[in-house]
This record gives sequence, C-alpha cells and structure tokens, in this order.
Amino acid sequence: MERTCFVNAIMVNEGRAYEGALRVEYGRIAAIGPQVTPRSGDRIVDCGGRYLLPGMIDDQVHFREPGATHKGCIATESAAAVVGGVTSYMEMPNTAPPTLDDAAIDRKKAIAQRDSLANYAFYLGAANNNLEAVKAVDPRSVAGVKVFMGASTGNMLVDDPEILRGIFAHAPCLIATHCEDTPMIQGNLQAAKAQFGDTIPAALHAEIRSREACWASSSLAIGLAKEFGSRLHVLHLTTADEMAHFAAGDHRRKQITAEVCVHHLFFASDSYASLGTHLMCNPSVKHARDRQALRQALASDVIDVIATDHAPHTLLEKARPYTRAPAGLPLVENVVPALLDLVADGVLDLPRMVQKTAHAVADCYQVVERGYLREGYWADIIVVDPQALTIVDERPVRSRCAWTPFVGRRLRGRVDMTMVSGRMVYDHGQLRRHVRGRPLVFDR
Repeated sequence: MERTCFVNAIMVNEGRAYEGALRVEYGRIAAIGPQVTPRSGDRIVDCGGRYLLPGMIDDQVHFREPGATHKGCIATESAAAVVGGVTSYMEMPNTAPPTLDDAAIDRKKAIAQRDSLANYAFYLGAANNNLEAVKAVDPRSVAGVKVFMGASTGNMLVDDPEILRGIFAHAPCLIATHCEDTPMIQGNLQAAKAQFGDTIPAALHAEIRSREACWASSSLAIGLAKEFGSRLHVLHLTTADEMAHFAAGDHRRKQITAEVCVHHLFFASDSYASLGTHLMCNPSVKHARDRQALRQALASDVIDVIATDHAPHTLLEKARPYTRAPAGLPLVENVVPALLDLVADGVLDLPRMVQKTAHAVADCYQVVERGYLREGYWADIIVVDPQALTIVDERPVRSRCAWTPFVGRRLRGRVDMTMVSGRMVYDHGQLRRHVRGRPLVFDR
C-alpha cells in the first residue's frame, strides 16, 4: 500500500478551510491537522497552497455496461471520472439487460472489481414486474432502488399505480426517482410532430419534456413518500416550480432530499442554438430562470446534492434528427472544474461545493467511511487549483464517446491529483490505469 503525506495544503472539509497536512497509510487517512509530520518512506506531495478536498461521490452515472459498450464501459468512464475529480460513483440500472435482480447486481460488481478506477456501487432497478425483488434486496448491497417514473433511455418506466405504491411501501432502502410524466411528454411530442414533422428543433426539448411533466411526476413521488414514510431522493431537478416541494435545512434531518446536476446549473435553453441535440437530456435543460432558481436553491440548502447524470452517446447517435437522437450527456470528466468555475462566479462557495458533492452524498446514502477528510476514513482525495484553467479543447477526452458539451470552454479551476482508496490514480494529466477502486459499503 502507498504511504503519502500531503503538505502545505488548504483543506476544505466540514464547512471550513484551513492550512495543514494530511497523511495516508494503508488506504486510509492516518493523520490530519495543522501539524502532521511525514514519516520515513512517505511520498511527500507539496500542495503549494492548493486545495485538498474529499473526492466527489457521484450518485448518478450511466456507464453503459453491459449492453452498450460502444458508447462507454466501466473501464473508460471510471477513467474519465477520476480525471474529473470523482472518486466514487453509483451506476444506474438501465443497461441491457437492465439491473433488476441480485444476479445482475453481482455481474456488474464483478466487472467493476476487474476494471473500475474509482470506487463503485450499483442501483437495483424497479420495474412493473419485479416488486418482490425490490422487497427482498439487501439494503447494504445496493446504492438504492431506482424508479423511472418517466420513460427515458432504456424504457424502464414504472407506470402501474399499484406497483408504485408497493415500491414506496416496501423498499428497504433509499428510493431514487426520475420524475417526468410520460403521457404529458407524449402529448407534447405528438403536437410538435404535427407542426414540424421530422425536423423538430432541438430547442423544443425544453417544452416537450416540460415543466408541467416534471411537476406532476415529482408531486406524485413526494406524495407517495409522505404517505408511506419512504426515504426518497429526487434526482436531477430542473424547474423553478419544483423548488416549492422542498425545504431548506440540514440534509441529515430530511426524509426527502433533492439533487441537481451540473449541466442544469451550467446550461440553459439559449445553449440549444450552439449545441443542438448534443444538449438533449432527460429531464431537459430548461430556461435561464430555472437555472437561476436551481442555483439559489443549492446555495440555500433547499437542494442537497450535486451529481452529473453522466450518460454518453456517440457523436453519430447524437447527430440524428430530434425524434431519433438519444438523450444524455458525458459529464464526469469536467465536473469538478465546471463546479469550480461556478465557485469563481459566486454561485456557491467552496465549502458548500464540497458539502454537496461529498459530505451530503455520503450522509444521504449512508456510505461508510467516505465523503469526509477524517482520520480513519478511506483516503478519497483530490488536489485542485482554483486559479488554474481547464482548457477543455486541449485535454484528451477519456470517455469512450469522445466528446463533451463543455467544448470551447475555459473553466476556472483544475483537478491536479486524484487519490482513490489511498492510491494515486491521476497525477497532473497522467492516469495510473492499474489502480482499482473498491465497492462502497452502506450502513443500513
């Protein structure tokens, strides 16, 4: 095992920033504080006043394995993740075949054990025909139960009202929901086809996957969670309207928590003009006032978690006409630089960024000994330089899909180093592809 001592660092952790050092031994944080003395044999990393942060735990990614590995796989997308400052991820069930039982979870874990550069966990997917599997799942073995309450990539829509009630009544762990009302969306799509035929403008995605569809579905999910006392986490919120569902406060005291994704904080409907179908995702990127409301909700602790919803598709697939272009964006590779750019703009401060990307995710999902800089915790660490630029076009694209929506951007902030479970996996542009992450453990 590597022994490393980070010195001359500004550590940002649990709401404060302070100068000091941090020592790693046997994969874990052995010492942390203003005065930490390196030991003989330690690798010394002089941070030179750069920031030392807990790595991001991304609670929503699609790595496309099994079934669509021409777009991405656990090996390629975890490599992109650690470059972007993500040390742990939770992967979604809409693969091919979908992850609907324990055997499918075990198959994904075996692939990750072999190939993943970051720490990993997987969701059990809910469907109209696997309620008994949801009831029986070991809550310590999965990130949570994912419910598509709106149809998206993979078409795992759960639209049987009794099955939905059964999931909310009996799921033994956190329920994570994709909230869009499919009948509303289908009606909007048919109206657009009647007007435009096969040439629907990409900018209409914000109206087709509408705010009303989001509101109706998230209202249903929240109503069910309140009725049954379920632990609900509402994924990738996109509208100003939905902020009325959630209250400000400490995420640790909430039964129902909320998430926003980096692209909904960064882009708005005016970006469709330049990005077209490359900006298509579900739920859709909406309008500038929605983006501003999401930013304000994040800063006021109405929204608890930031994620990516990383979902790669090839450029050929994204170049199809609107009705055949798949929804989803590759995002893990630039997520922390993009968030540092928002910090530079004053959208949120650095301690709050750390809270939303690491502390709150660990707390909401009950992840054991990760998400904080604490003695005895696993050393999932990133070194970032907020004064440096990430010039996106000068970096190799590590995701297999080979493109990014951040093309042309000069992001104010850079990830210089990423350590996963005590081993340096990314160091100033160089990946150590032999490093492997570990399975996340949940205290439930």
